[in-house]
Amino acid sequence: MESHPIAVISDTHGILRPEVVQHIEVCEAVFHGGDMDNPEILRRLQALRPVYAVAGNADADWAGGLPGELTAELYGFRFYMIHNRRQIRRNLSDYDIVICGHSHKYQEGREGGTYYLNPGSCGRRRFRLPLTMMILTLYPGTHEIAVQRIDLPLPSASPPAPSASSPASPASPPAPSASSPAPPASSPAPSSSPSAQSAGEPGQSLSERDMHKLVKLVMRDMDAGRPVPDIAARAGADPALVEQICRMYATHPGVDVDGILDRLERRNL
Repeated sequence: MESHPIAVISDTHGILRPEVVQHIEVCEAVFHGGDMDNPEILRRLQALRPVYAVAGNADADWAGGLPGELTAELYGFRFYMIHNRRQIRRNLSDYDIVICGHSHKYQEGREGGTYYLNPGSCGRRRFRLPLTMMILTLYPGTHEIAVQRIDLPLPSASPPAPSASSPASPASPPAPSASSPAPPASSPAPSSSPSAQSAGEPGQSLSERDMHKLVKLVMRDMDAGRPVPDIAARAGADPALVEQICRMYATHPGVDVDGILDRLERRNL
């Protein structure tokens, strides 16, 4: 049966991993859902395969030649692509496949006869989300598609040096899972806002949900005219992190919560 594999990626944010390149090399074309972050990524992709790409919110400084939304037809299948699904302003029921990015979260679903696909991020990792891409196989004879999720290896962290009383371990300790035991009953209950210990102090990290909540709170308090120290105290957050969020919000008119999170990610916060 005639088939055509297509690589679907997004949110590379300046990183094109060798594993991604290997998967692209067995495909016929690449769809990139935006946030390449720099033109070098586009040049490298174009050297591999034909590229269909849209500009993301992190591409504003260089990607004037990339469209904000794109339509294409391959092997009888109609494609529509935009970086942020929330910005769709048209009826897409006539399209076979809709590709979006932005959220860094892998998603695939179907609405009527239209597939909605988000390959997630295969570049810079956002918080605890996995690194993913997808391979979309088109079957023109039956007008069917197959979607394959590709989970990419996460960047490995150096394991801590073994102590004199314990043998060396060849692998890093596993990350906590959903089945990890609950904290002891004596542990204090979490508050409704991020604590100072978890919101920006060295060695601590916030979940994506908590960071989203923090950025939204800071933006709201800035709109209300509150100063940085007051905002940090109200949020229970590290003042240095709050100040950076305030600067981004003040210097990028119209930026949304996800836009600030993207900028924080690029600063490795």
